[in-house]
Amino acid sequence: MLNVVLIEPEIPQNTGNIARTCACVGAKLHLVEPMGFRPTERNLKRAGCDYWDDVEIVRWACADEFFDAYAQGKLGEGALHLFTGQAQTLMADATYGQHDFLIFGRESRGLDQTLIDAYADACVRIPMRQGQRSLNLSNAVAIGVFEALRQCDYPDLV
Repeated sequence: MLNVVLIEPEIPQNTGNIARTCACVGAKLHLVEPMGFRPTERNLKRAGCDYWDDVEIVRWACADEFFDAYAQGKLGEGALHLFTGQAQTLMADATYGQHDFLIFGRESRGLDQTLIDAYADACVRIPMRQGQRSLNLSNAVAIGVFEALRQCDYPDLV
């Protein structure tokens, strides 16, 4: 099962849309606190429509808790892929496995520089035009998820 990790998401509608994408492809969604909203907020549920029962959601108290669990092997053997505009490696040039972790930062400022520095070899970027800051988070997640699934020959999808 592919894993999508949102580090401190801020906009409930994006998280709801991402939950819907995860439900449709069978990916697990990891939500890392603090979030910029309460996960019971009306907009979050509305954006996820009736998909909430179809997605496995794991909550983490902070990024350190998630990365410590990963380092200790508690999350399986999937590789990390941190999506950031600062990466040199294009996302399509990375190799993805079915149990990998696609990690995305906050809408307003992305991933912390300390994470980018600590996992520099695992950082990938989505190509865009020069001078553009970023894609919408839910769009970026969908792009990353479908590239990973394409490389894995769309397991369990019709």
